[in-house]
Amino acid sequence: MTVTIEQRSPHVTLINVFTVEPQNATALVDLLSQATEDVMRHQDGFRSANIHLSADRTRVVNYAQWDSQEAYRRMLADPVAREHMASAAALAVGFDPHLYTVEAVHSVR
Repeated sequence: MTVTIEQRSPHVTLINVFTVEPQNATALVDLLSQATEDVMRHQDGFRSANIHLSADRTRVVNYAQWDSQEAYRRMLADPVAREHMASAAALAVGFDPHLYTVEAVHSVR
């Protein structure tokens, strides 16, 4: 599925910024990617996820789309998903997850 970013979409977007030691960046990217393949994409309400690594390797960003806040909350309650999230948190110095709505979209036509 291709990620579609639409203004005022009914979906919610999780943007979770992990702060990481550069030597742990690849391990965190790999862990998040594997958790998405094994667990998250099978959750009801999951739409997509993209993992980004900063050029200086000190930040990893998980950009994920969910059908609704309720779908996201159900995932948070899943014990298997929670196990993967705990593993990701253990690799990071810190993390800052928030849900967002898309308020504006700009692109080259």
